Amino acid sequence: MTTPAFELPSIGTGLPQQPTSFVGRHHELREVRRLLGDHRLVSVVGPGGIGKTRLSVRAAEEYRRAFPDGVRFVEFAALRSENLLSQAIADRLGLETRDGPESSADDILIEYLRNRRMLLILDNCEHLVEGVAALASRLIEETSNLRILTTSREYLAIPGEYVFHLPPLPTHAGTGSGAVELFANRAESALSGFELSDSNAEAVRRICQRLDGLPLAIELACTRLNVLSVEDLAERLDRRLSMLTVSARGRTPRHRSLQATIDWSYELCSETERTLWCRASVFADSFDLAAAVAVCSDDVLSEDEIMEAAAALVAKSVVVRETSQDGVRFRLLESIREYGWGKLNVPERRHMNTNLLEYCAHIIEESTASWYGPEQLARATAVSINRGNIRAALHSVMNDPAEPALVQRAADTLGASRFLWACGISVREHRMWLTQALDLPGVSRTARGRILTVLALVQTLQGDRDAADFTLRRARELAGDREDPVTRSFAVHITGLRDFFAGRPDSGMAYLDEAERGYQLYGSEPELVSMLQIHRGMLLCSTQDVSSAAEAFNRVFTKTDEIGELWFHSYATYGLGHVALLENAPDTAVQRALEALRYQREFADPIGKTVMADLLGWALAAQGHGARAAVVLGAASSMWGSIGQQLYGADHWNTLRERAVHTARRHIGTSAFDAAWARGQAMTAPELLAYIFDEDCTGDEHPVPDRGRFTRATANADTSQLELLSPREREVADLVAQGLTNKQIAEKLVLSPRTVEGHVEHLLRKLCLSRRTEVPRALFST
Repeated sequence: MTTPAFELPSIGTGLPQQPTSFVGRHHELREVRRLLGDHRLVSVVGPGGIGKTRLSVRAAEEYRRAFPDGVRFVEFAALRSENLLSQAIADRLGLETRDGPESSADDILIEYLRNRRMLLILDNCEHLVEGVAALASRLIEETSNLRILTTSREYLAIPGEYVFHLPPLPTHAGTGSGAVELFANRAESALSGFELSDSNAEAVRRICQRLDGLPLAIELACTRLNVLSVEDLAERLDRRLSMLTVSARGRTPRHRSLQATIDWSYELCSETERTLWCRASVFADSFDLAAAVAVCSDDVLSEDEIMEAAAALVAKSVVVRETSQDGVRFRLLESIREYGWGKLNVPERRHMNTNLLEYCAHIIEESTASWYGPEQLARATAVSINRGNIRAALHSVMNDPAEPALVQRAADTLGASRFLWACGISVREHRMWLTQALDLPGVSRTARGRILTVLALVQTLQGDRDAADFTLRRARELAGDREDPVTRSFAVHITGLRDFFAGRPDSGMAYLDEAERGYQLYGSEPELVSMLQIHRGMLLCSTQDVSSAAEAFNRVFTKTDEIGELWFHSYATYGLGHVALLENAPDTAVQRALEALRYQREFADPIGKTVMADLLGWALAAQGHGARAAVVLGAASSMWGSIGQQLYGADHWNTLRERAVHTARRHIGTSAFDAAWARGQAMTAPELLAYIFDEDCTGDEHPVPDRGRFTRATANADTSQLELLSPREREVADLVAQGLTNKQIAEKLVLSPRTVEGHVEHLLRKLCLSRRTEVPRALFST
C-alpha cells in the first residue's frame, strides 16, 4: 500500500503560531511567571484587543520548561456550549472520554491531570464563564500540581483565583514606551523603511495615547500608513475619537478606542470587503478559501471577488492568514469576528448559519461517501480541521430548529455519519450530537431510525450495553423490514456486536449471520460488509476458530489493499496479528500490531489505537520484553478505562491480558513491572505512539527501530527500566553520565541544545529521577 499523503493534526501544545513578533510586555511576563509560581489559578483579564491571548502564548513559550508534563493551550472561542468544555480540553490532551454512570469527561480529565505538573491555558472564556468557573474550580480542588492560566474579559470569581488585570501598553514618549515600540514595529511591516524619528515621534505618541495603548487598535491603525502619513493618521484619529466620545458616552475609553479603530477599518474597506468580513464571521474556527467561497458567495459576492477581498482583508489585518501542513487557512480575531457578526441582521445571520451547515454537512457526507477508498484519510482530515465550524453549525440548528428543511438536513447528515468518531469528533461528542438530533422536531422516520443505529454503535463501542439495547429496539422498530432494510440489517449487526462484547458469542454470531444475509439481499455499502467481517473475525478469535478468523480478516485485508483503503486495512492487519498470537507466533504478531498502528495513527480513532496497543503488549510479553510490554499494557489499560469496559468485558481478551501481565511481571520482577506499568498509564495516546515508534518528546522523529529489537534475541537485555529509553535517549544518558553539559552533548550529537534538553527531561521522567546527577547511578547499578 502507498504511504498516506495526508495526516490528521498531531496532539501538541496547541500554542497558536503568531504571524508577527512579540513586542513589549516584559514586565507583565515576569509578573505572570511570579503569579504562576504562587497561585494555581491565574486569570488574565482585560477588554478585547488588549493582548491577553498574545501574552499567555508568550508566557507558555518562555516558561514551559518549568512544567515537566508540558503546556497545553485550549481555545474556547469556537465553542458555543458549556457541555463541550471538558471535551475540548480532552481533545487537546489526546484523551478519549465517554458518557455513562462510570465516568464523565470531567472525571477523565481529573484522573489524567491529578498528579501532573502541567500548565493548562484556557483562552477566550468570557462567553462560557460560568461553565469554565465550575470546571476550573473542580480541577484545582482535585489535582495537586496543575496550574491554570485563563484569558477572559470577565474573571471567574471562584476561590483561589488570582486576577491579573492586563493594562494597556504604556504610551509615554520615547522608544521605551511599549505602545510606541509596537507602533514602530507594525508600521515598518506596513510601510517598508518606516523609522521612528524626531520629526514623527510626537505624532506617534499622540496616536498611541488616543488609542489608549490598546495593541489591536494600534495594529489596525498602522495598516493605514500605506495611504496616510503619521501626522495625517494622528489628525484623523483625533476627529474620529472625538465624535465617538460624544455618540458613545456609556462606553469605557478603551472600548471607544477599539470601536473607533474597527469602525474606521470597516469604513475604509470596499463594499465587497465589508460583505466578506461580515459573512466570514459565521466561521467559529479557521477556514480556507474553498470554505469562504462555499459559505459566503452568491450573486452579490462572486468567487473571484472573494479571493481579492480576502487578500485585501489580510493586508488590512482584519483577517489573519495561517500556513500549516493543511495548507493556507484564514481566521478572524474574536473582537473582529464579533464586530462583523454584529453588522448582520437576524435573517442574514440565519442565512449564513444555513450556508455553514450546508458546507459542514457536505464535508461529513464526503467523508462518509469516501470511507471505503483511497480518499478516506483526506476526507477524515477535512472533518478534523473543521471541527470548530461543524460544532458551530450543529449548535445553531439544535438551538434554533425553526427551519424544517435545515433540521432534516442535519438529521440526515448525522444519520449517515457512522464513523464520525474516527475523524476527530470524539466518541462522546458524536454521541451528544446524535442524542440531541433525536429531540429535534419534524425529523423523518427514516432519519430517526438511522440516527438510532449509529447511536447504538457508539454506545456499544463505549460499553454502555444497556443503553445500546434500548436504542437498538427502537431502531429496529423504526427501520422495519420494508421501510429501510439496510438500516434494519445494520441494527441487527450492532445487536450481534453487543452480544459478542457481552460474552454471548453464539447469539452474537447468529445476529451477524442474519445481518450479512440482509446486506447481500439489499445491496449495502461495502464498508458495512467489511465492518461485519472484522467483527466476525474478532468473535471467531474468541471461540478459538483461528482458521475461520484468518479467512475473515484476509478477505478484508486483500480487498482494502487493492483499493488503497487504510482504516479497515489497519483493523484487518490487527486481526491477522491476533491470529498469529493465538497460533503462538509472537514475532509475527508484533510486526502485524506495529503495522496496524502505523496506519491507525493517521486517524483520530481511540478504539483502534487501544485494541492494537493491547495486542502489541500481549505479543511483547510473549517475546520476553517485560518492560516494554508493561509500558504498552499500562497505557492500553488506561485508554480502555477512558473508553469503556476493559477489552469490552470479553472473557477471552481479558484472559489474554492477564496472561501477558503475569508473563511480563515474571520476566522483570514486580517492582520494575509496577514502575513501567505506571509510566504507561500516565501516557496519552500520542505519547504512547511516540514511545512505540521511538520519537522523542520534542517532536523530532527517529526512524522506526529495526524489528529485531522486539525479537527473542534481545529478550535477556530487558531486565530494567533502561529499556524504557529510546536509542537516542540512551545515547544522551551515557553522555550525561560522563558529565557533559547540554551544550556539549548538542555539539557532539549535532543536535540543538533545546532538543537535547527535551531528551534529558524525557529520560529523567522515564527513569523516575529528579536530577541529572542521578543518571550515572541509574545506568550502572544494574
